[in-house]
Amino acid sequence: MTNPVTSAPRPFGRALCAMVTPFTEAGALDLPGAQLLAARLVSEGCDGLVLSGTTGESPTTSDAEKAALVTAVREAVGDGVPLVSGVGTSDTRHTVELARQAEQAGSDGVLVVSPYYSRPPQDALEAHFREVADASGLPLMLYDIPGRTGTRIEPETLIRLAEHPRIVAVKDCSYDFLGTQKVLGRTDLAYYAGCDEHILALYAVGAAGYVSTVANVVPARLRSVLDAFEAGDTHVAARLQQRATPLVELMMAAGLPGTVTAKALLNSLGLPGGSVRAPLRAAGRDAVDGLVAAYEEFITG
Repeated sequence: MTNPVTSAPRPFGRALCAMVTPFTEAGALDLPGAQLLAARLVSEGCDGLVLSGTTGESPTTSDAEKAALVTAVREAVGDGVPLVSGVGTSDTRHTVELARQAEQAGSDGVLVVSPYYSRPPQDALEAHFREVADASGLPLMLYDIPGRTGTRIEPETLIRLAEHPRIVAVKDCSYDFLGTQKVLGRTDLAYYAGCDEHILALYAVGAAGYVSTVANVVPARLRSVLDAFEAGDTHVAARLQQRATPLVELMMAAGLPGTVTAKALLNSLGLPGGSVRAPLRAAGRDAVDGLVAAYEEFITG
């Protein structure tokens, strides 16, 4: 009998980190810091990195900064590590330009979120993704996160888009487990859990892996969930996922954006993170203390 996990397509690997974009205290792009962080993430178990996504503060980085980040990280991790660049904007033309720029800078794929604010209907959304897919030679990971964009990529739309040869993956933050299983059962799209609490649940039904914000601080611990499940140690995998829950909740569901909490922890650990750009604001002292306590309990438990 075919194992749905080992047979799942993995165009960008299994364990991906939605990497923060390190800034200096003055707010400038910190390329040496990005290189140090990227190298650490790969050395501690990340198969690939997603740059300039939500966690990477893509709305407040310039096109030139996005390209420079890809170039610097590629230099740090080498050619064998998949790099996926966030290129989604609310403007199809701009998204096309960013996809072409990402290809020229050395990305292996692009992450394309639904156009936000304008909330296009499904036929317009489908046309948007197809136009981006046709614009470069890079494979696409669609980003389904209606809580931020206001628009769901409906399962039937995903099933049609899966027919495009360069639309190969989905970062799933839909919170629609039934819809996700429907698409998994009818397409070859590689699904990546975009919500850390869903890593094991999605993997168990055939997802490719995850794109994680929490992996910025505990890359090896999250990868161990997948490793245990693949080894057949399902009870161990469940226990590891459960042990991550307090940290996941504090980083992702306690009122602060994941970018803010990830950078707060990285800075506390002496790792590259730096400031966040407005309109985001740094975590307060109480929040930082709580995050550090949850992190220490997780890694020592």
